[in-house]
Amino acid sequence: MPDFSSLDMALNPLATDPQPATSEPTTEAEADLETVESLSDQVSLWLQKREGRQRYIEAKLLLPHAPEKVWQVLTDYERLADFIPNLAKSKCLPSEEGCILLEQVGVQDALFLKFSARVVLEMQEQFPHTLGFTMVEGDFTAFEGGWRLRSLPLGHAQDPGTELTYAVQVHPKRTMPVIAVERRLRKDLPNNLMAIRDRLATLYPLNELSAAEPQD
Repeated sequence: MPDFSSLDMALNPLATDPQPATSEPTTEAEADLETVESLSDQVSLWLQKREGRQRYIEAKLLLPHAPEKVWQVLTDYERLADFIPNLAKSKCLPSEEGCILLEQVGVQDALFLKFSARVVLEMQEQFPHTLGFTMVEGDFTAFEGGWRLRSLPLGHAQDPGTELTYAVQVHPKRTMPVIAVERRLRKDLPNNLMAIRDRLATLYPLNELSAAEPQD
């Protein structure tokens, strides 16, 4: 079974909470982080080139919903493909060890061809703060990371907001051009986080919360 206790060490910038390039880096790991322009000005995105073909990428989004509600969306595993772009399949697999195994298949179009990548992830849930994963089978040499949910006073007075952070370290196989994987991550992660934001807005409309507020 994978050692999830080493997740913060493996993904050091996630553990040390890196700041965008406009802030002064405070650790060597942060100094190596490059801020990447995202498709949405609401999503902060960092990319780090690591040893060999490995890449670390982190994306962050502020949400006007409580961590518990964000958690419900993230762990609704078999419905993720209903709203996450380019995720063709998300299915829980049986496990003799009693752990959570999640099979996911991503599909991408390039010119007139369609490519897919499959992973089986072992999930580690620590409600409602961290959701770790590591690949136990799939089309990468390694694929591990996690979600972090931090409560912030962003949303409704009775429903605090959430700083949602996603981090992944990926090691493509030799048959995968690393630059293509890097570009896909840069493009897809902002879209994925915005899709989670939209899903939350559908399930938990903010106007329903606002209706309960006293009027001036």
